[in-house]
Amino acid sequence: MSPPPSRRVGRPRAQTRPTSGLEPREEVLAAAAELFTTGGYTATSTRAVAERAGLRQASLYHWFAGKEEILATLLEGTVRPSLDIAQGLVARAGASPEARLWALCRSDVALLCGGPHNLGELYLLPEVRLERFAEFHRVRDQLKSAYGELLAATGPGAALGAADLSCRTDLLFGLTESVILIRRADPGRDAQALAEATADAALRVVGVEPQQLARFADEGRGLLARA
Repeated sequence: MSPPPSRRVGRPRAQTRPTSGLEPREEVLAAAAELFTTGGYTATSTRAVAERAGLRQASLYHWFAGKEEILATLLEGTVRPSLDIAQGLVARAGASPEARLWALCRSDVALLCGGPHNLGELYLLPEVRLERFAEFHRVRDQLKSAYGELLAATGPGAALGAADLSCRTDLLFGLTESVILIRRADPGRDAQALAEATADAALRVVGVEPQQLARFADEGRGLLARA
């Protein structure tokens, strides 16, 4: 007699989540995002994530090897979309670098502030320093390099020496990621208004004159609209 057909491990659900509309893997990520940012990463077990996602604990391991892999996926999801946009903006040689930098900063802040949970807070976890999260740091470094490349192409940036350019890039990138702390202190802050204000401030850090900001901001909005 032939053996019974094999089943993929991890498919059964503990309960249904009829209002989520998400595939099981995305349900796990959504549940983890909520629990890691509200209850703490260390205090959250894979069982708790699975239960919040409406799955059995064994089912979670069908998609993720464990809690670290879930965290790594969430972290990379906060930077990969911005890196894609950054690479596209770097390649848009026909637009002014100031407008491209404004557009990058605005879109990056909008991403960091756009989800239901403040995933940027997870950057501060001591676990994120582990080798397991090297890919997140690699992608984040690439994103920071794109900021530096656009900065160097601006009028004020072109006049900077290597050390000053590196310092100014650090300031720009830090300014963008500072919205993580702003959002933590004021979760109800309007994300779009914060994104535009941060992008304006970024150009001031670069050295753009105040009377030029509106022109570069309008050009940057056009770039994002056509992206």
